[in-house]
Amino acid sequence: MQEFWNERYAQEPYVYGTQPNAFFRRQMAAIGKAGRALFPAEGEGRNAVYAAEQGWTVEAFDFSASAQKKARQLAKMRGVTISYTLSSLENFSYKTEQYDLIGLFFIHVPPPLRSFLHRKVIDALRPGGRIILEAFHPDQLERQSGGPKKVDLLYSADLLRNDFTKLDIQYLKQITEDLSEGAYHQGEAHLTRLVAQKN
Repeated sequence: MQEFWNERYAQEPYVYGTQPNAFFRRQMAAIGKAGRALFPAEGEGRNAVYAAEQGWTVEAFDFSASAQKKARQLAKMRGVTISYTLSSLENFSYKTEQYDLIGLFFIHVPPPLRSFLHRKVIDALRPGGRIILEAFHPDQLERQSGGPKKVDLLYSADLLRNDFTKLDIQYLKQITEDLSEGAYHQGEAHLTRLVAQKN
């Protein structure tokens, strides 16, 4: 998978665009005060760079060197600084109660790794911190607008409710909406969205 993502991110354009995820942008507007944010599997950096533009102190990581290079280029173009390391989800050093915001966007991995990641990010949140998540719903299998073609890599609301029982779930919806995020997220898509806060 690392080779696949390195090849995808090595393409000339930003394959998922340079603008932040629309759901993330709306949620960020409601948060107000900036703090410290983490973006696992952040790819080309569009969400991390946007958070930095809003005054957040940003850490991000991905296992793709091609993604890291493009994220750093995007940050430079936008005149902001982000800390972006090369790491897999399994090997990243998650810090306990260090982040006010963690953004999880289209991280489609096998169930054991998904469960591991969600446990780690819950522990990494400070009290009052939020997780903002968007991913493809199982009904996305019928669509050609993005996402993997294996149902166990997709997210239902019930799955997320179960994974984040330790948090106060403030928003959890399965929706159908048009995506316009670069070449690979285009058209009507079935999505699951979550906002959850640590008490």
